Amino acid sequence: MTTIAFIGLGNMGSPMASRLVSAGHSVRGFDPSADAKAKLTLAGGFGADSPAEAVHGAARVILMLPNSNIVENVMDDDQVAQALEKNALVVDMSSSEPLRSRALAEKLRGQGVRFIDAPVSGGVTGAETGRLTIMAGGTDQDLAEARPILDVFGTVKKAGDVGAGHAAKALNNLMSATHLLVSSEAILAGQSFGVEPGLLLEIVNGSSGKSGSTENKWPNFILPGTYDSGFALKLMLKDMKIAVDLADQVNAASRLSHAAVRLWEEAAANLPDGADHTEIARWVATTSQELLASHG
Repeated sequence: MTTIAFIGLGNMGSPMASRLVSAGHSVRGFDPSADAKAKLTLAGGFGADSPAEAVHGAARVILMLPNSNIVENVMDDDQVAQALEKNALVVDMSSSEPLRSRALAEKLRGQGVRFIDAPVSGGVTGAETGRLTIMAGGTDQDLAEARPILDVFGTVKKAGDVGAGHAAKALNNLMSATHLLVSSEAILAGQSFGVEPGLLLEIVNGSSGKSGSTENKWPNFILPGTYDSGFALKLMLKDMKIAVDLADQVNAASRLSHAAVRLWEEAAANLPDGADHTEIARWVATTSQELLASHG
């Protein structure tokens, strides 16, 4: 049994922390939400009153937070720094920025603390069932030590050195978001021509146009009209921006990617703040209707 601090008990973090408890680990979690901490307590973990209380005495520290700013705010806190065990292993499973992750790893190394990045893909369902894909960056030794924990969440794929996991996650979400946008446009075009969306999805999913959007997001969250995948549109947009910024930094061509980001920015400006990312399909349909109306 390992004592694990888990910082960030949101849509993804909560089921992940519960899985660690079920696997026999001692989990001390922190989240600003009292309900989230109470949920962990009911699962058999312990809800800490602060990040510093959570990390005190923990050999492993997992971060599942919205962005690099919050990750750095937690790790730069003086009380957290004092509470961290020497040689503790920090596992950042957030959607952070690759270069900032490398800088944080270097800073922590100077404090005698190790760091790997291990963001995930698979959504809330994957977190609940232990079928996430974990994209890891770090040394072979640190990743080997983290494997007993990471294996609880799903399948681990080493992307490279520190920061590579966060790069892979952002690039994956850029591709996923672009797939979803073009799939939504294509399905709408088919529907306007008279091809029923469910039938078109069945055809596409047996053909070369299939993707996670046509196999999962459209049939499970868009066609039923629930739009409740558990991943916010603004978080998807944030990951897309991380990816295109990275492409720009390494001088990689990314004209289509930038165009996709602009359209997702437009959708984010027109949809409610808490909109699920699958609502991009609703926005595509609404925008199409507005264009038709404007052309008389």
